[in-house]
Amino acid sequence: MHPEPRPELSHIPAAIHGALDFSELDQLGLAPETVLDFSMNGNPYGPSPQVREALAHVPYDRYPDREALALCRALAAHLAVPVDQILVGNGSTELVWLAALAFIRPGDRVLLVSPTFGEYTRAAVLMGAHIQQHTARRAENFRVMPPVFMQALSQTRPRLVCVCTPNNPTGMLLSPDTLVQWALAFPETLFLIDEAYLTFAAHAPSVLPVRCPNMLVLRSMTKAYALAGLRLGYAVGAPDVLAALRCARPPWSVNAMAQAAGLAALQDSAHLHTCLESIAQAKIELVAGLRQLGLPPVPSTTHFFLVRVGDAQHCRQALLQRGILVRDCASFGLPEYIRIATRRPEENRRLLTALEELHPWSASC
Repeated sequence: MHPEPRPELSHIPAAIHGALDFSELDQLGLAPETVLDFSMNGNPYGPSPQVREALAHVPYDRYPDREALALCRALAAHLAVPVDQILVGNGSTELVWLAALAFIRPGDRVLLVSPTFGEYTRAAVLMGAHIQQHTARRAENFRVMPPVFMQALSQTRPRLVCVCTPNNPTGMLLSPDTLVQWALAFPETLFLIDEAYLTFAAHAPSVLPVRCPNMLVLRSMTKAYALAGLRLGYAVGAPDVLAALRCARPPWSVNAMAQAAGLAALQDSAHLHTCLESIAQAKIELVAGLRQLGLPPVPSTTHFFLVRVGDAQHCRQALLQRGILVRDCASFGLPEYIRIATRRPEENRRLLTALEELHPWSASC
């Protein structure tokens, strides 16, 4: 006999993400530093030099500030919002889980716009929620039709709605006006608006300036600022909503290195701007190269996008054997698609060469 875990754990889907799987690489005899990672939707140019300088001066023998006050104040100034409306987390993923812990009760309904980030489902299922999926159609390039989703809201009356915009993995963007319309129509629903990738969508407006009290807006600093190894994100919301997340949060979840890196990254806006311009140009060239290979990507507002290859798992493995990692989208319910995130031009050319070598697609991918 032994203690039984929570029954909800048996219903949680596996945690499948992009980025390197070190045990898999070990089995294949590949060194992690030799693999080009197109599966991670981050900044391929790396963090600001100011981040590296700041990390060199972080004391290891002190506990970090539990509230990350200095970073919260810097973010408040950066976003022009009151400091009591910001909560820093161990990546935006921790904030997704805190929202679930704080607001979902057993039997509550949670509505998702899918295909989308899998941690929304995992966190909600653990709390005993009933998941409702509103699935965007392939025939419409995975665009969400606002009137149709409004109908889903009316039918479901969910406790929590999770909307990733731009969406992972499709790169589709929803307008702030649409999000506000939904939130105003359902004031008792918490709308979790995940803007982790908004920085990569050039000139795309945020919902922050027009957000409603029942909105929790998430941002990531691991993506555009290239801090994935440190884990850093933040939420913007009403003070009472953030107070609930704080009650569910473990202490010291954001380490001192991450806090120092976040402060330094915010101070170097020039580095971020240069990186984003380079990524945008590289995407244009990469998309053109894929089209020449007969692999036109699904339109996306971000630097990552879906590409239909037939057998995504086979294609991923064939590329990985060549030292290139892409995201197999079977876990999103899209087994015919891979997701590619734009990297540096010379790295993108290596991917295109590898894909060309894998022709014909019916046999190799």
